[in-house]
Amino acid sequence: MPSFFFLSFFTCSLVAWLLLAKSTSGGGGGSSSAGAAAAEEEKALRVLVLLPKDNSYLFSLDRVRPAIEYAVRSLEANGTLLPAGYKLRLFYEDSDCGNWALFSLVDMVALKRQWPDLLLGPVCEYAAAPVARLASHWNLPMISAGTLASAFNAKTGEYSHLTRVSPAYSKMGEMFLALFRRHQWTRVMLVYQEDKEQRNCFFAVEGVHAVFRDAAFHIEDFAFDQGVKYVDDVVRAVQGGERVVIMCASSDAIRNIMLAAHRQGMTNGDYAFFNIELFNSSSYGNGSWKRGDKYDLEAKQAYSSLQTVTLLRTVKPEFEKFAMEVKSSAQKQGINDDDYVNMFVEGFHDAIILYILALREVLKNGFTKKDGEKIVHQTWNRTYEGIAGPVSIDANGDRYGDFSLIAMTDPETGTQQVIGNYYGKQGRLEMLPNINDFWEPKLRIDDNRGTEHPSNTPCKSCGLGESAVTGIVVGALLGAGLLMAFYFFRKKYKITIERRSQLEEYNIGKHRQLREDSIRSHFSAA
Repeated sequence: MPSFFFLSFFTCSLVAWLLLAKSTSGGGGGSSSAGAAAAEEEKALRVLVLLPKDNSYLFSLDRVRPAIEYAVRSLEANGTLLPAGYKLRLFYEDSDCGNWALFSLVDMVALKRQWPDLLLGPVCEYAAAPVARLASHWNLPMISAGTLASAFNAKTGEYSHLTRVSPAYSKMGEMFLALFRRHQWTRVMLVYQEDKEQRNCFFAVEGVHAVFRDAAFHIEDFAFDQGVKYVDDVVRAVQGGERVVIMCASSDAIRNIMLAAHRQGMTNGDYAFFNIELFNSSSYGNGSWKRGDKYDLEAKQAYSSLQTVTLLRTVKPEFEKFAMEVKSSAQKQGINDDDYVNMFVEGFHDAIILYILALREVLKNGFTKKDGEKIVHQTWNRTYEGIAGPVSIDANGDRYGDFSLIAMTDPETGTQQVIGNYYGKQGRLEMLPNINDFWEPKLRIDDNRGTEHPSNTPCKSCGLGESAVTGIVVGALLGAGLLMAFYFFRKKYKITIERRSQLEEYNIGKHRQLREDSIRSHFSAA
């Protein structure tokens, strides 16, 4: 029996000793691994990407994700740009171009207990606004290839942590301003398609409007949706408005408007039409007249009076490889269109590069990845190499806009070429040599008349004939007679009205007194 107790005691002691030893060794290992985990966590760069899953958007997750991951692979392969030991961790969430962007950010922090170090996106203005406010409050850098509306220009308050790697719409307004000053135009008609959802054209025209307003230009605007009679409505509005017209609409809408304008004789140089091609995409304002239908010949003639403003494209050898990889990845996701590489795809690639460059500077100065405001300011007022060429960010955290002007240079073949480039950082518009300006001899500004008028129109009534003078004299006599008759009638009518007013005031006074007496009696009864 004692041996049993001894054996039991020995066994229990041995188990306890083993458990204690394991606990001790595990504690040491746990402490060591905890320290390693903390060090790894310190150098983990969490990037929360907030873009819609819906592939109808040009900036959907399936379209942009390959570009972001291409940038990460390039940084890792480079070996010098990414700070030593640091790793990028990508988290993708559906913004749904709405409130889900904000919810995803809050969920990551509140539920998953993970703080992002960088926000990429959103693009849609209504989704981006609350996220940008929270990023400012939480001191998180936010970089987007969207949020291009003028409302985000003010960076001193709630949008202080936002950097935009695509040109804001107001940057395009600066390009138009330089073009108008070259032509000495100060009046404009802004025509845009209102889709009530993304409102891309509304925000684009708003940016142009703001720049023209600051320059004290005369501005008219006309919004339309693609209803049954929208073409006729647009043409009538233009005929009753200004002769220099800037349009933002879908490619098909632009073509239909230009066809209608051509049939009304508005494409002979008396009107200047400009077309905004948004996002380097065929979805908005593609300047191509050719569709392979029976209207091609007519459209070619109409487009001789149309010039298209688009983002300036510079292509590097590396860009071709990038474009092929993005296209291949998009096709695997079932995306089959011509817009594989657009402004957003390029922009989010460049956003990753910009963040790492800024982070390097901050770390070099003795700060950490948590110093969001310092990282943000390092992304501003700098130029670096993007996937398609140099990217310059101004002192306000917005990318300078470089744009090209495309026009038909051969009316016989319908060939369209770049005729000029605008360089935003220098604020310089350069027209290419040997390019004939279609409108130069035909349009002139007459600020006293209210619209632009063709200067070469023959003057059919420069002098007054004898019959005209006679008509003026007779009209003046008749007008004087009517004025005298109106004077005597008005005097008699005024006397009658005054008498009637005195009677009415008397009756109203009695009625008011009766109403007050009635109120008093009701309050007394209560």
